[in-house]
Amino acid sequence: MRQLATLSIATALLFGGQSIDLGFTNTTGNTKTTNLNARYALRHTTTGLNAQPLNLSFAISAFYAENDDIKSNEEYTASLGLDQFIADGWLGYFTFDWLRNPDFKNYDGKYTFGLGAGKEVYNDGQSSLKLKLGVGYNVLDFADETKTDTFGSLLQQVDYTNKLNQLSLLYGTLKANEAFDDFSNNYEVSGILGLKFNIAEGIHAVIEEQVIYDNLPPAGFKKTDTKSIVRLGISF
Repeated sequence: MRQLATLSIATALLFGGQSIDLGFTNTTGNTKTTNLNARYALRHTTTGLNAQPLNLSFAISAFYAENDDIKSNEEYTASLGLDQFIADGWLGYFTFDWLRNPDFKNYDGKYTFGLGAGKEVYNDGQSSLKLKLGVGYNVLDFADETKTDTFGSLLQQVDYTNKLNQLSLLYGTLKANEAFDDFSNNYEVSGILGLKFNIAEGIHAVIEEQVIYDNLPPAGFKKTDTKSIVRLGISF
């Protein structure tokens, strides 16, 4: 059975260009534990094709926990996103997502490459709404003897941000990844909802909820995983 790679931790929604965060995460689903997490994120805007904005986002994160000196969870993720605006809010995009969790999700490496188009349908300077549609190439490299799986998929994404005031930002992302060869059954939906607020110059806090629903998880795994995250970080 397949488990799709959709949850991009490249939701690098920052007031500044870079941030480093440390915090705690409570997980439910395939693992039930409270663990430490660390995250580095970068968001940068430059001038791209035809003098239009080119947005770059990059993030890496790590989750780790021990109970009575026994490892109970370990996961590493990385993602890269490029949004090239074209005209009138239309854009082309590229994404790459990677996950490693051999002990608790059976992945030595879980990769998704995405390419597509999108449109920023609303942006008033305070809040924005962006829609994306594309195709993905997925590689599932399992930690056991299961043969590596590769397949194409349809990618769908909605991004929303709202700068509530000068100190706080509300953000959310909803994604779907549906395999072409089993469109109605082999799919994964993921969502992120978070609040980021500055508590002092260069210091911020984040409260975030992540949910992943995999309709066809590997044998022995639950369909739904959640992470409740609290982080404290610095921006620079």
